[in-house]
Amino acid sequence: MATMFRPSHHGKAKNKDEEQSLSTLLDDAQRGALMVLISEVLEHMRKIVFDNFEQPHISSHKKSEQEENADEPDGSGREGQQPLQQSDQTPRGLDPKSEAEALRYFDDWRDSVVLRVGEVLNERREATKEHNLLSTHEGDLPEDLLESGTDTTNRLQQVYCPFDNSLRSLAKAERLLILHSLLLLLLSLKHYNAYSRVLLLHITSSLGLTLKDLNDDEAKVARGLLDAAVTMTADEEAKKKADENRNLRKWKVGFATVAGAALIGITGGLAAPLVAAGLGTIMGGLGLGGTIAATYLGALASSGVIVGGLFGAYGGKMTGKMMDRYAREVEDFAFIPARGSMKQFKDEKQAAKEDHRLRVTVGITGWATEEDHIILPWRVLNSDSEVFALRWEYEALLNLGNSMRALVTTAAWKVASHQILVRTIFAGLMSALLLPVGLMRLARIAANPFSVAISRADKAGEVLADALINKAQGERPVTLVGYSLGSRVIYSCLRSLAKRRAYGLIESAILMGSPIPADLVEWQLMRAVVSGRLVNIYSEKDSVLALLYRATHFEVDISGLQAVKEVPTVENVNVSETVNGHLRYQHLIGKILEDIGFEEIDEIQLSKEKDALRAQDEAIEKERANNERKRENKLSTKEPAKQADRQISPEEQQKQVEKKIPEDREDPRKALESDEEEDEEKLNFITMIDEEEEAELKHEIAQRTHEQLLNRKMRQMDIKRPSERTRQHQ
Repeated sequence: MATMFRPSHHGKAKNKDEEQSLSTLLDDAQRGALMVLISEVLEHMRKIVFDNFEQPHISSHKKSEQEENADEPDGSGREGQQPLQQSDQTPRGLDPKSEAEALRYFDDWRDSVVLRVGEVLNERREATKEHNLLSTHEGDLPEDLLESGTDTTNRLQQVYCPFDNSLRSLAKAERLLILHSLLLLLLSLKHYNAYSRVLLLHITSSLGLTLKDLNDDEAKVARGLLDAAVTMTADEEAKKKADENRNLRKWKVGFATVAGAALIGITGGLAAPLVAAGLGTIMGGLGLGGTIAATYLGALASSGVIVGGLFGAYGGKMTGKMMDRYAREVEDFAFIPARGSMKQFKDEKQAAKEDHRLRVTVGITGWATEEDHIILPWRVLNSDSEVFALRWEYEALLNLGNSMRALVTTAAWKVASHQILVRTIFAGLMSALLLPVGLMRLARIAANPFSVAISRADKAGEVLADALINKAQGERPVTLVGYSLGSRVIYSCLRSLAKRRAYGLIESAILMGSPIPADLVEWQLMRAVVSGRLVNIYSEKDSVLALLYRATHFEVDISGLQAVKEVPTVENVNVSETVNGHLRYQHLIGKILEDIGFEEIDEIQLSKEKDALRAQDEAIEKERANNERKRENKLSTKEPAKQADRQISPEEQQKQVEKKIPEDREDPRKALESDEEEDEEKLNFITMIDEEEEAELKHEIAQRTHEQLLNRKMRQMDIKRPSERTRQHQ
């Protein structure tokens, strides 16, 4: 096998048959330094788990404000505001049993890592070590492994803090071999869970390597494992046992690719050992010989069944009977590959030839106005991970998307949008959540579809959690990314995972424009089951979210509009400069992810995303301008009649003047309320849509949704017909 490493020209030549390993690469001091580094990272990770369950510190200033306002009436005539304010003080949702279980799970995983790595690093060696003879020459490495960018390294270090260590001074080739060896050792635990991935991210950062280095290594190892499994032949006894096993026989029918469905290793045909020679040939160039690689992989190198489980062999059921069960709970629930299509495979070997990865990313769309909106936003994610779009409740998403599009293109929206944001900014000060009549009438265009979608999203999140717990993704870490109602699905999923104490499944979760409460307890619950990054993307200019959420919920604080406070391990990112409207999220996924250091972005798709955003902005503006002209023409015909109605008596004029004088100018709340009352009648007139307009808009929305669903059904029938004819010929 071709090797990356050659003997040094200094001193005695090394035996050419000796394979590289951590024992030959590192001396005692360096191996000790590596063990210390791993221990420090593990302690840091455990502290994050522990701190999440601790009661947050409430500053004396904030506490005094809460006590001062506790006895004051809110002026809104509504009860229930005070408990919301007090929710920041008591982490009522994080019970001691959950904390104990979270720490127990982490400690068990940590102990297994320390034991496995220790077995390798503490191997006995000959007293005379020839470390200088085993030096790695960077000239022997492929150029793609040697390219390193300081900028990308710094971006990784900003998210996953590096730990000081002496190994950083080693040649890059040696640091890459350390990282590669640790990846194989973690895989030997028969899983690659979210904690394992986060550990490697910290190690990568601490060794001065880039995220690309880790991603490339993961991709090559994944391909090597799959190819090695495919090339293995079964012995006759294993085949016979597989044929006799009734539980395994049903898997010979065939199944589709889903999240993690590598679908190998089920029958005896893949049960033969992944011999060292096979691994050495396929993984050549990664730094370790076949024998050492097989040793580091442990049981994974001797069982195709375990390899199949790692890549989600049993996840194939997600497109079969298990998917039917999910579909009964949530309409149209499916994992769709972001690239390619749902494929049927006759056997496991065929499925294993597909391009799989050691990680899974699930993108969740929040609304749709076209069928391809379920998948298109997620093609901006590159192939460093296995990317899937979650299709869920398509009809509800379509109805919501059409309703929001109709809302933002009404003639009244520009004025209404400004007023909504003003009321959102001062909501806490005024304690007045009741929207003016005009805005409420406007909200009715999309409020019901929004409310329905919220309910369906909550259910979809629970079903997603069930699928992940049942290992649809295999034994691989999952990253969840969603916007709008897609974020609500993630919120529900993480809460369900926390309730069921399912730890180590989620690597990161990124929520954009989330219609969820910015409540301490809710985010602590989510944080408990996210091993890596938990990111809240929000915009203070999202008037659609502000209007629809306020029209259907009582919460004051909304995550999609503001930062989440008191949870230090939650990243808050304000995107108000780029997201000045809720509908823009769909075409800003790539830019937002790139801005927060999510480097797995496809540049070609990012360019297409920019073009799509520009086209959408222009189309919305054009449609709104057209509706404004229609409204002006309509009002101009009614103006003469209304002029007479606006004639008021001198006595009434005097009353209006007196009404403008605030009762107490020393109280800014009363002054603000007075100014609001002065403008509310005018605002209601500007933003008001009459019953005829409302009915017309709702009819157009329903008709468009119905036509789109009908067209989709016709396309599905056209797709099924050829396959049915093929089966008939067979």
